[in-house]
Amino acid sequence: MEFSPNNNIVKLCMQGMFMEASSKPEEAGLLFLQAWKEAASDFEKFIAAYYVARTQKNTRDKIEWLETAIQLAHTLNDDSVRAAFPLLYSQLAESYKEAGDQENAQKNAELAAASVYTPADKGPFYHGTKADLQTGDFLVAGKESNYQAELMMNHIYFTALLNGAGLAATLAKGDGIERVYIVEPTGEFEDDPNVTNKKFPGNPTRSYRTVSPLKIVGEITDWIKTPPEEVAKWRERLAANKGEIIN
Repeated sequence: MEFSPNNNIVKLCMQGMFMEASSKPEEAGLLFLQAWKEAASDFEKFIAAYYVARTQKNTRDKIEWLETAIQLAHTLNDDSVRAAFPLLYSQLAESYKEAGDQENAQKNAELAAASVYTPADKGPFYHGTKADLQTGDFLVAGKESNYQAELMMNHIYFTALLNGAGLAATLAKGDGIERVYIVEPTGEFEDDPNVTNKKFPGNPTRSYRTVSPLKIVGEITDWIKTPPEEVAKWRERLAANKGEIIN
């Protein structure tokens, strides 16, 4: 299962999110329903069901869509969606509470608390940057953010998706060559809270962060570069993003 921002279902959901941000919930709902109808895989259906659920005005309809998303997440049985369970069960608990079903509200609240987990992703892991580094070097926290001026980052970030690291290299500050390094965490790591459940349910981009150094063990040179027009769109989104970075 590989997340891609170029996936048609992902694109439809991103368009829907843009409509939500533009105070156009009806248009957003239609885009999310279109994504559901066109979804071909369980992963695509999982993402679409989550968005259809959150646009439902009727509580019972929202419960049905949330339960559909949860069922699909269990079918997928993947770390990238496992991070969504606390969010999904919490929303389901709130919906049952609104419906006056205290028993199911309590049950799902307990499931939300029990579904918190530590990432078990085995990699391989990558880090995208414009820094010229060598095998054996270490990447460390305490560098300035690529996305918010004068913010010194308390963590170092990495991903298990090669092309995700490539996009990060393209968007990174500096004039150097875009590089994607193979890295090994030297300590514990966690899901990146800046992406997990913030846009898509769970952590489909398999993005992580750690306070421990990352050791460079190699470099990838044949990753697929993001087309210039897509890079421009990403830069626009980042420029428009006013959300605070969780540091």
